[in-house]
Amino acid sequence: MKEIQIRLSGTGGQGLQLSAKMLAESLIQEGCQIAQSQSYEPTSRGGLSRADLVIGDEIPDYPLVTNLSALLIMDQLAAHASTDLIQPGGLVITDSKRVEDPPKGDFNLHALPLTETALKLGSARVANIIALGAMITLRDICKPAALESAVRRNAPRAFLELNIEALKTGFEMATKLS
Repeated sequence: MKEIQIRLSGTGGQGLQLSAKMLAESLIQEGCQIAQSQSYEPTSRGGLSRADLVIGDEIPDYPLVTNLSALLIMDQLAAHASTDLIQPGGLVITDSKRVEDPPKGDFNLHALPLTETALKLGSARVANIIALGAMITLRDICKPAALESAVRRNAPRAFLELNIEALKTGFEMATKLS
């Protein structure tokens, strides 16, 4: 596997750190080596937040992202913070409701109704899980079953079925795009 670098970005409270943990677990389950890092402002909700994954067959030489293969932007606050790191032809997914001015460049941009769809499912708090499902489908990052297994292990029990429904909705949303 060629090294893949992923950033999940937005604001505190959007579940980005949990999403990165779920994605990392699914990739480890598939035999990948992962370096994971995170950065967030000291406010628990509303401050800039990001979670990064560097993925490969061998332990990554450098644990920080420098050449993003895939970028998720869940809020306008994070919209332009990573533009210079996106590789040509990379994947960028934005939340069409929360990112009104997406970055522009030589990459594949998909503005998806993540929050809007999450609200239709019953809670805006699963927009991150919809985004994960869409991202792994559009970029072929890991097997859907591996990510579903990681979501089942890490989602809060009271919201497990909602998270599984959100994940499957993300898979379907991305499949319609291809």
